[in-house]
Formats: sequence, structure tokens, C-alpha cells
Amino acid sequence: MKSLFTSIMKKFEGYAIGIMMKYLKDPEIISFAGGLPSSDVFPVDLIQKAAEKSLKENSDHVLQYSPIPGEKELMQAIIEYLKTDNIKIEPENIIITTSGQHGIDLIGRLFLEPKDAIAIDLPTFGGALAAFEMEDAQYIAMEIEEDGSDIKGMEAGIENLINQGKMPKFIYVVPDFQNPSGITMSLEKRHALLTLSEKYSIPLVEDSPYRELRYRGKHLPSIYSLDRNRGNVIGLYTFSKILCPGIRVGFNIGPPEVIEKFTFIKGANILNTPKLNQDICTAFLREYDLDAHFKKAVAYYTEKLNFFLEAMEENFPSDMGVNWTKPEGGLFLWVKVPEEINTLELFYTAIEEKVAFVPGHVFYPEGYRKYNTMRINFSFPTMEEIVEGVKRLSSVVKRYKAKKKK
Repeated sequence: MKSLFTSIMKKFEGYAIGIMMKYLKDPEIISFAGGLPSSDVFPVDLIQKAAEKSLKENSDHVLQYSPIPGEKELMQAIIEYLKTDNIKIEPENIIITTSGQHGIDLIGRLFLEPKDAIAIDLPTFGGALAAFEMEDAQYIAMEIEEDGSDIKGMEAGIENLINQGKMPKFIYVVPDFQNPSGITMSLEKRHALLTLSEKYSIPLVEDSPYRELRYRGKHLPSIYSLDRNRGNVIGLYTFSKILCPGIRVGFNIGPPEVIEKFTFIKGANILNTPKLNQDICTAFLREYDLDAHFKKAVAYYTEKLNFFLEAMEENFPSDMGVNWTKPEGGLFLWVKVPEEINTLELFYTAIEEKVAFVPGHVFYPEGYRKYNTMRINFSFPTMEEIVEGVKRLSSVVKRYKAKKKK
């Protein structure tokens, strides 16, 4: 039967991070691997009350199929919510998705034919790479800089491709507290990237899962808001990090002609997003004290991030040659180790020592991979687990280096 698989599926090995999670079943493992928000900040009471109210008042509708584009009540609540971020859209500019990952999948299905090129940062979100790999994408890929995308390098890559008679289909970026690096794109580069998009008529895909989770520094405008509805930008959002991931609800915003095609694709692949889940998100936006919720989450994660950074300083002295980012928000640190350390090999050694991370190569497409980096999630583990987990991680790195010297 394998001979009948499509050429893409014959070589596609799945979402690498998802596959690695099978090694984390041991409850004694302290995991810095998953992109998990902390359940300590989930508004459980709201979720319970909203679900009960929705089922009690309208169970026939709630338990049936719902409109493909999404529930009007949620769409309107999102439109009002986005106004606080200086984004002004109409219903024709939005589609409800079944998670942020679904939103990324819609992008790939709409724009990509086999061997089409897209422009990305290195490293970039592994889930996006998995979705684009399903469409057999190729890449203009530039190392991300301390203040975001390498705009000049990206433009040179675009020019080179154009000279070959091809045009990139879109630019994909995560400007705020990027997954996996934690880097935030500067305002100057947001403007420059938008100018690049306009100059070459290449859509700009702005993935924004973490915008509300800023712990220090100045809040920066989204690229979508800077575009002022001129149709250059498609925004991807999710409730996973600001509400909870189990709800599996997100939304995409963009030009009406793009949203219409997303709706056609959604109707063909998953049909609809559960109304009960959408009702919970509507209640979250309309009935919950969002300011208090986000303040609580920011205070909670700020404490964890600072605690984690202190633990790294204590356990990784400068002579170990290990460096890490100090993000302004989000859920991740990006760690670079000496080049002789292969973090894929290190991962399996770390599992034996009951600590886990994500090897950095999964955030690079094939042909660009580097093996001396790792992504660390600081938001999910407890303070006690952070202390012990960082100690274990330091020990694993020291053991690996010692073994390599023999």
C-alpha cells in the first residue's frame, strides 16, 4: 500500500516536536520541551460557566454543525478585541480556525504548489515548517538577527529568485517573542518588512500567538496594523496561549478574497469549528476581565522567566560556552551550545537524566539545519522543576563535552 502514497507523504515524517513527545511519558522527566502555557493561569471558572450556560440555553444549536466561517458572535467579539490593538476589520476580513496550526495549514494550502518558495527566518516555528513541508515548499531562509528578520538578506534572496524567473509566494514571520528564538522584531524592521512586501507584491504572513504576553520593553504595533488594511498582510492568531490550548480555537484575518478561499478550504478539510468552544472564547472576550487576566499571566510568567534566567546563569558559567536569549515576552528561550555538541544526540542523553528540551534542528528546514541549538520552554515547569531541571541540563552538557574529549 505504501507505493500508493503521494510523493510528499512517502518522505514526510510528521511534526518532529510531536514525535519527540513520545519520549516524555516518564512522569519523572522534567520537561522544558513542549510549548505549553501554565495551567495555573487558565480561567477554569469562566470556562466551566460559559460551557454550562451555552449548553443550557441552546444545546440543540451548540451540539450541531456550525457555520464554516465561524460563529458571528465570536467574530464580532474578536473584531472589538482587535480594536484595542489598533486593528480595524470587518466580518469579511476574518475566519475562525480550529487552532493556530490550522490557520497555518490554510496558508500553505492556499498559496503553495510543489517547489514554490517562501521567505522565512532561521530558526522559525517548527509547526509552520511541518505545514509547509506538506506542500513541498522551498525556502529563502535567512538567520534571524537580534532585532528580527534580516531584511537586506531576505531582499537579496527574493531578487535572486526573481532573476531565476520565480516569485516567492509569501513571507512568514513571528514578530513578537518568536518561537523558538524569543526575539522581538524592532519597529524599524516591521516597517521595512512591510515595505519589502509592498515592493514585490508578496503577501506577508504575521503569526501572532503571544502578543499579550509581554514582560518587559515597549509594546510594538503589529505589522497588520501598520499596513492599515491595504491588503499586504495576513494575520494568524490563536486562543491557545492567551486562554488555553485545549479549546483549539484561533482565527485568521486578511483581505476578503483570501478569507473567502480559506473558508472554501476549511469546508473541505475540517468543515467547522465546534460551537461550544467558540462560545467559550466569546465569553472570554466579552464577559471576562481581560486586563486582570493578562496582568495575572504577565506577572506569573515574568517571575518564572526571571527565575529561569537566574538558574541558567548559576548553572552555565561563561567558560561552558553556552549562550541564551533573554526574551521580552512569550514562552521560550533559545540556547546555543558549542558547535561540537549535537543537541539531537544530547536530547537522548538528557532523557536518560530525566530532563527534556527540543533540539534546535527541528526549527530549520532540510538543507539549513544546525545541531548546536535547543529550545527551552520556561512557562510550564514549576519553580522547583526549574531549579532541578536546569541543574540536570547543565550536568548533561558537561558529561557530553567530557565524553567528546576522550
